[in-house]
Amino acid sequence: MSASLARGIVHVPRRFVAEEWGGTETVILEISRQQQRAGQRPVIMTSMALARQREESIAGVPVRRYPYCYPFLGLTDADRAAMDKKGGNLLSLSFFWALLREPDVRLFHAHALKRLGGEVRTAARLRKKPFVVTLHGGVFDVPEAELEAMRQPIGNKVEWGKPFGALFGSRRVLEDADQVICVGQSERDRAQKELTHDRVAYLPNGVDCARFAEGSGASFRAKHGIPAEAFLVLNLSRIDAQKNQMLLLEAFAQFQRNQPGAFLVLVGPETQPSYAAKLREFIAAQQLGNCVRLLPGLRNDNPDLIHAFHACDVFVLPSMHEPFGIVVLEAWSSGRAVIASRVGGLQALVRDGETGLFVDPNAATAAADLAGRLQRLAIDPGFRKQLAEAGRVEARSRYDWKEINRQLEELYQKAEHHAARSRSATS
Repeated sequence: MSASLARGIVHVPRRFVAEEWGGTETVILEISRQQQRAGQRPVIMTSMALARQREESIAGVPVRRYPYCYPFLGLTDADRAAMDKKGGNLLSLSFFWALLREPDVRLFHAHALKRLGGEVRTAARLRKKPFVVTLHGGVFDVPEAELEAMRQPIGNKVEWGKPFGALFGSRRVLEDADQVICVGQSERDRAQKELTHDRVAYLPNGVDCARFAEGSGASFRAKHGIPAEAFLVLNLSRIDAQKNQMLLLEAFAQFQRNQPGAFLVLVGPETQPSYAAKLREFIAAQQLGNCVRLLPGLRNDNPDLIHAFHACDVFVLPSMHEPFGIVVLEAWSSGRAVIASRVGGLQALVRDGETGLFVDPNAATAAADLAGRLQRLAIDPGFRKQLAEAGRVEARSRYDWKEINRQLEELYQKAEHHAARSRSATS
């Protein structure tokens, strides 16, 4: 089959499981579904990290997984589990051979860097196919404290995988990509300064506005013992120091003194169990157990995902850094007011006082400031409704998945043109 007729798009995340869902998984799945509707044939190829099945279909999109390892000596099971959850630099030779054999490939789309991204880069070069890279989790603007936390499992352990990194050109992935896509404007700005080429684009995440428009908040409240009249604050994200749920708990403890009937719900997979333990210790110490719910992550196809948004009065995303913040779009599409950190991609996504409220997570008064914003929205339902409606309009007008996929297709075509020119120049 000629390259012009090939319709296969190979998406490569580090891991992809329905039980450990996050923004990256949502983006890849929704893009794939849009590509299917446009006549393309997307497939998600990834590692077996956190997975039990080698192959499955998620929302009609095929997912294929391959065995892997972390090439370090002396790793414990706890170390491997921590790297599966977040940031592990894995190696999978069976995955690489599968990339070389995958039929009908139009383009490779990497959603990971390091060795896995290097395998995509090398497979694309050997097969003379274009490849693009999307930066989802922050590469150029990740705080040092978070980087240190991700490096903790490997500590001083001996790494025997460096030759494979060199073989696959892991450090050349962004330089050699036919297109680098950043979901946040701040990441895009940094990437343009750091990389030696101009093939860097900003493409925000999207949302299925119609899907989130209707939900049963009453059923969610009843299921979790939350009174219908209670003022409910929601956070839906990974339980992780990056997401900064501790700040929200500290603010809620202050807010709840003025609003004793208020409730807080934290929903998300625990990517840092030690951090989740600290949250539970704080809840117990502050005697908040009766009004705080800490719930497991929800699969993308679980109706409770949408019901949770419709159950709340305010959605809060207090992250320490955030490349984009797709849950803000979901809250807006559900007609809910948003409070978010003034960091990363959120700074371009939310307009303070118009589509949401900002809080500085690094301020000495951050907890008190966030408590004050919660109090303002609790006592002024008119303003709360105004913010929610402005957010709904913003989501519908700028972030519908159909429009995002149209822009992505344009970037794919740019990548194809660059790859063709590069091959001509070297032939």
